[in-house]
Amino acid sequence: MPWLLSANLSMLFTHLPMLERVRAAGQAGFDGVEIQFPYAVPPQVLRAALDDARMPLALCNVPAGDLLEGGAGLAGVPGREVHFDRALRDALAYARIARPQRVNVLPGRLLEGTSREAALDTLADNLAAAASAFAELGVGVVCEAINRIDMPGFLLATASELSAMLERVDHPNLSAQLDFYHMQQMGEPLPWAIAHLGERIGHVQFADSPGRGAPGTGSIDFAAAFAALEASNYRGWIGAEYRQPEGADDLLWLDRWRGAGYVRRLARNG
Repeated sequence: MPWLLSANLSMLFTHLPMLERVRAAGQAGFDGVEIQFPYAVPPQVLRAALDDARMPLALCNVPAGDLLEGGAGLAGVPGREVHFDRALRDALAYARIARPQRVNVLPGRLLEGTSREAALDTLADNLAAAASAFAELGVGVVCEAINRIDMPGFLLATASELSAMLERVDHPNLSAQLDFYHMQQMGEPLPWAIAHLGERIGHVQFADSPGRGAPGTGSIDFAAAFAALEASNYRGWIGAEYRQPEGADDLLWLDRWRGAGYVRRLARNG
């Protein structure tokens, strides 16, 4: 089963302004785009750029507070529920116009002085609220495990921890975002992680490991990972979220993947 391929515009084509990256991704051969935190761009403006380039918005993140500055974030922090509710409202308002297919709620880090179980309870409640709210818009919610090498103290870092959270919340509009890079960094064999999460996978991202570069720059066996995705009956997007050296022409892997039948082109009208 060839999958559709999205470009994460927060990490690719960064030599261009954000709106120009949308068209650049289409011209490079991607079928859609992702943006980690698109909120600096008015949703009407982003929607117009997406429509003009005929590029779907496969994914964006719910605002995560201080997470990218080294803080604990919002979703798994007892005492920050009001702040998460505000972030959720902002994301819902944005999604009504920008129309992402899925949104990602980042669990965040364990706040110093907070018990892990209390943080997981808070995360479960916030994920349930997000899943219910976005269901009304027809937008899926995913939750992502991130490795603790790059982000020490992250609440969910393995396929087992992510699976346990999905089971705890048990909401039909909540699924897993599986990132090949993060699983490999944690030492988890990708075929095992994919099989463990199975049909609960809602979105896939990739970068090679180590280094978080383009496919072929590290040691990930992508053929084995794609075989496991096929066996799991995954039918969603696979998103390129790797570090692209400025000015580098590092998309040769895309031609190889199309030749191998891993990815397909999205049929477009017009």
